[in-house]
Amino acid sequence: MVEDLRLDSLEGVGPVTTRKLSDAGVHNVMDLIVRGPVEIAEITGMEKDTAEKIVNKARQHLVEGGLIAKDFVSASEIYKYRQSIGKITTGTNCLDTLFDGGIETQALTEVYGEFGCGKTQFAHTMSVMVQKTKEEGGLEGSVLYIDTENTFRPERIVAIAQAHDMDPEKVLDNIIVARAYNSAHQVLILEEAGPVIEENNVKLIVADSAVGLFRAEYLGRGTLSVRQQKLNHFVHLLSRIAETYNCAAIATNQVMASPDVFFGDPTRPIGGNVVAHTSTYRIYFKKSGKKRIARMVDSPHHPEEEVIFALGEAGIVDPEEVEKKKRKTTKKATTKKAKDTEVEATVETPEVEATVETPEVEATVEIESDDLDPVEE
Repeated sequence: MVEDLRLDSLEGVGPVTTRKLSDAGVHNVMDLIVRGPVEIAEITGMEKDTAEKIVNKARQHLVEGGLIAKDFVSASEIYKYRQSIGKITTGTNCLDTLFDGGIETQALTEVYGEFGCGKTQFAHTMSVMVQKTKEEGGLEGSVLYIDTENTFRPERIVAIAQAHDMDPEKVLDNIIVARAYNSAHQVLILEEAGPVIEENNVKLIVADSAVGLFRAEYLGRGTLSVRQQKLNHFVHLLSRIAETYNCAAIATNQVMASPDVFFGDPTRPIGGNVVAHTSTYRIYFKKSGKKRIARMVDSPHHPEEEVIFALGEAGIVDPEEVEKKKRKTTKKATTKKAKDTEVEATVETPEVEATVETPEVEATVEIESDDLDPVEE
């Protein structure tokens, strides 16, 4: 398979063109499809017509190899194909119901919400669940975690893995973390991800958060157009990688408060229509006391509904599990308190009897009073 994906396996692509593409970060035939003819022409300096011919040859090569779909197929073929598409369980009944079985491969799932609503915990949980066997709802693959806000915590991965009876060391070894320090670095990581995905059998790509660095660097309305163009490039690249390499992609997104909303929820996701149109599935997380609400905002086929979930040691959990845990903890505490009360009562009974000696106290007081009477006279 690797030999078939080499750049020099394409007809008309010689050593000079191969070297030029490799220097630009295009390492195999898959990368040609992901980047597209316009970007190939920009990064290599070749003519646009030449870039289009090379990309078309790459597409035909992958079609013949059965790695991507043909140009014209019937709806029944697409339906049969989608029945075998990979899904990653969330480990909860509530979110699996919302996603109709789990997070899909070849799709970009966007999760947005305010701080503390569980976006990063969801990303950590999915990074563990994707490593489970297919019988358990996973894909037996590794994870590429793009951390833009320095919020990745291996301690949480260990706790979630232990809660699901998995080996924490193996789980950590299968998570490749790429720390992005600016928006250009964030895009570069994704552009260079092709070889990493192939070598490590990556089945899940996480961008946490996808928009944070763009939002921090491009300030004011004057830079809005440039920001949206670069952000558009990133999210489209993430979506194409997920589709081409048959892996799932999760992008967490920040929110803002819309001042022109007087009634209802003023929370709006960052990124505008660029991110909204590119995301295959869009999920809104919001707080509700100690619990959380997940709402399917946009999907090609899922109904718009809400489910309630919670956060725990196992990451994302069903609210029923939290209630059961509280009941067990309360029951244990009550039983322990009752036992302690019995022990205290048994120990303190003799002390109370010995202390309450009314005659002795009264006698002492009378003697002192008699002694003091002559002195007062």
